[in-house]
Amino acid sequence: MMEVDLFDAFLFNASRALCSPLAVFIQIQGCIIVLILGLGWALAAYVRGREIRRMKSSMKSGNNFAFLTLDINDLEHSNQVNLPRVTVVMPLKGFGEHNLHNWRSQITSLYGGPLEFLFVVESTVDPAYHAVKRLLADFKDAVDAKVVVAGLSTTCSQKIHNQLVGVKKMHKDTKYVLFLDDDVRLHPGSIGALTTEMEKNPDIFIQTGYPLDLPSGTLGSYCIYAYHMPCSMGFATGGQTFFLWGGCMMMHADDFRTDRHCVVSGLRDGGYSDDMTLAAIAGAHKRLITSPPVAVFPHPLATDLTFPRYWNYLRKQTFVLESYTTKVNWIMNRALFTSHCYLSWGFVSPYIMAGIHLAAALRCYLKEYSLEDTVMTCSGGLLLSGCLAICTVIELLSMWNLTRIEVHLCNMLSPEAPQLSLASYNWCLVFIAMLVDNFLYPLSAMRSHLSQSINWSGIRYHLKDGKICKIDRHKHLVPKITDLAGKDLLGKQGSIPKVAIISSLSRTLAQWRQPKKYDV
Repeated sequence: MMEVDLFDAFLFNASRALCSPLAVFIQIQGCIIVLILGLGWALAAYVRGREIRRMKSSMKSGNNFAFLTLDINDLEHSNQVNLPRVTVVMPLKGFGEHNLHNWRSQITSLYGGPLEFLFVVESTVDPAYHAVKRLLADFKDAVDAKVVVAGLSTTCSQKIHNQLVGVKKMHKDTKYVLFLDDDVRLHPGSIGALTTEMEKNPDIFIQTGYPLDLPSGTLGSYCIYAYHMPCSMGFATGGQTFFLWGGCMMMHADDFRTDRHCVVSGLRDGGYSDDMTLAAIAGAHKRLITSPPVAVFPHPLATDLTFPRYWNYLRKQTFVLESYTTKVNWIMNRALFTSHCYLSWGFVSPYIMAGIHLAAALRCYLKEYSLEDTVMTCSGGLLLSGCLAICTVIELLSMWNLTRIEVHLCNMLSPEAPQLSLASYNWCLVFIAMLVDNFLYPLSAMRSHLSQSINWSGIRYHLKDGKICKIDRHKHLVPKITDLAGKDLLGKQGSIPKVAIISSLSRTLAQWRQPKKYDV
């Protein structure tokens, strides 16, 4: 046996130790986790792909409006005049590079029924206020839209406060209310598709969707994409789901008028997260949440999304598990907290072990150790690393396929929009981002659990017994821009960067035509 130096001895001993029964179990478990992710994305791809096939079949049958509805008869005037009234409530905060395009996609919906849009801001000082005013002035009387000033929240998060103020201001004949985040880019037929499902099944409590992240090229943006992708399989069911995304939620307006299941009081009295609170209410009362297969929305991420901003976003996401409404909800959140942390590090650990195995094998090769030393040191570890590599390739292919299909579906649902492309995705960065995100998630979750407070867009919320108990507002808490969309939160008192708005408007006007109401 050849003599080895101290570093090599340490590396070889570590590689051998990682072939112990416990270490082998951890590595096999990691392979299983990776394969389950790949299987989940494959099933999600099947559901989304099935909808593409239905649309293509409808188009072959002569339906040129398959992106609006699969049944061309739905567009007959006799059917359109009977469509229910929908109010779209959009809580706003700040103004970013993609906001104008997103807002335009929302107010130019081709829904044929009565439709109103309520843009709800905290105050007139918010940069979003002037941006929306300028946009709506461009449309004049073409859409029924207005800006609502909600004032400061005192008992719940500012977003929930804005939503509830919007609900109070909705039309008295509104049948359905649709809550949208301002970073959601709707398809022309999205509101119609959601409404159709609500009409078909009155038992639906909430309809939801999910974003398709469009990374901007930074590691931070890919980490956001890696964080969202495992959740996406829960929304690609084509029907019932237990998950809820606050960026898109359609509900019965009467549920808010009558405070059914305490939806208003549950949100208003200490609510931090709209989707987690409503999902808990749905679970407690055994109400139905569904996600149509066409409810996937392009979500462009800020071009300057830095890693610190990703970390801030992750902190806000893990913090929602600290809020709860009932004891059962607390138990469910603890279970999610524990399982997510375990699975995240269960995903990362095998790659660290594989790195040690590969480093030991490389040292054996470079130092030209004997075959006996190489076999004793590396054979078992290389076998496990090879299995992990195969599983990783399968997982990334499945992830790539789902993203490809969702990009194709989004392009079919928005035929007039600039076409999305898979070419901009860097799959090496995707893999790195998956490791980084899963490594950091337990750290972020633990910090959220210990701190019980979070800074969200310049407002610090403190929790007690799962509900907001204190709200701090100080100028030094306000970040210059938000995490994902890079929205300006400060602006100038009573003013807006006009050049940015005009250039953004000119770009969107060049890319989109302005459809008239009922233009189908």
